[in-house]
Amino acid sequence: MTRIVVVGAGLAGAAAAWRLAQRGHDVTVLERTVPANEHGSSHGSARIFRYAYQDRFYVDLVVDAARGWTELMQAHGSELITPTGAVDYGDIRNPEGLATVLAEAGVEHELLTAGEARRRWDFAFDTDVLWQPGAGVIDAEQSVRAMLAQARHHGATVWENRLVTQVAKAASGYRVLTASGEVFDAEQVVVAAGGWLPDLLSDLALPSAFTNAFPALEVSQEYAYHFPYREPMLAWPTFIHKTKEIQVYGLPGGRDAENRGQKVAEYNGGKRISSAAQHEQIVDPANRKRVIEYVKRYHPALVPEPYAETTCLFTNTPNEDFIVDRIEGIVLLSPCSGHGAKFAPLIGEFAAELVGGGNVPSRFRASARANR
Repeated sequence: MTRIVVVGAGLAGAAAAWRLAQRGHDVTVLERTVPANEHGSSHGSARIFRYAYQDRFYVDLVVDAARGWTELMQAHGSELITPTGAVDYGDIRNPEGLATVLAEAGVEHELLTAGEARRRWDFAFDTDVLWQPGAGVIDAEQSVRAMLAQARHHGATVWENRLVTQVAKAASGYRVLTASGEVFDAEQVVVAAGGWLPDLLSDLALPSAFTNAFPALEVSQEYAYHFPYREPMLAWPTFIHKTKEIQVYGLPGGRDAENRGQKVAEYNGGKRISSAAQHEQIVDPANRKRVIEYVKRYHPALVPEPYAETTCLFTNTPNEDFIVDRIEGIVLLSPCSGHGAKFAPLIGEFAAELVGGGNVPSRFRASARANR
């Protein structure tokens, strides 16, 4: 049994705690406030689960992650992903290319003309449309709670309001220090700090060769808006629409939107901040106006007046690949760039593999660059 401290209880940290405890490790989770809090990237009830990627590598990972979601939902006893299906379209989304990749991976899909798609959904489609019936909406907050419940079931301890300020080397492995002066000893540490990772990275007792090779993380404060359906109980899919003018995604808002509206956001339309510590939770009026104009143009079945709005954090790597790596006794998890939620159970498995001395996909490992 290995003593592990997991720093952070968002989707990545909760998944790591679940998978590590499931394998018999002695796991302690330290969360700076409360799990899935509104200041991080794992709050609320609406994240997209989809298979469509231009890169077969990620499609295969979604297939693997789906098995983990099924396992979690069976253990938890309730639905964490609401099936809605998804549509992808737009002149730079390349639905035809997406369909080719999904066909190679054996994922169910359908390629529709814009006219065929308009007869199914009241969207102003401007290109052919990829339909994925297996897509849906992840309840992020409930998923975090479900994974932590499974972690506790297997013996893990979860501490709230424990702000980690430093991870130092010690005779037994590592000593994790908190702002309140508490000390937690561990043989290995898993860091899943989300948008706080840029602030914490220099305090993790990491070799300089590794930190020098670590990709530059760009944290952004993003904005999302809930638009009411003109008619109640419409069966809306999730959507990703990418054009040369704007890139937008949307999904049924679920509990966050009182189940009466669609969550719509401009992809990477927010402002850049140095870390989650600068998250102001104030919506940019120019972005709100831009998204409202988009809804007016492309979504006649929505009332173009948001009745709720929110901010969230993206932590972006330069190429949008994740960071899942181990250096000495520290595992770093940053399944980010706005598309990591769907992979949570698999990220937990990767963390457990690294703790046990196993491997993960090389493109996720910053240490590979340090060793060149």
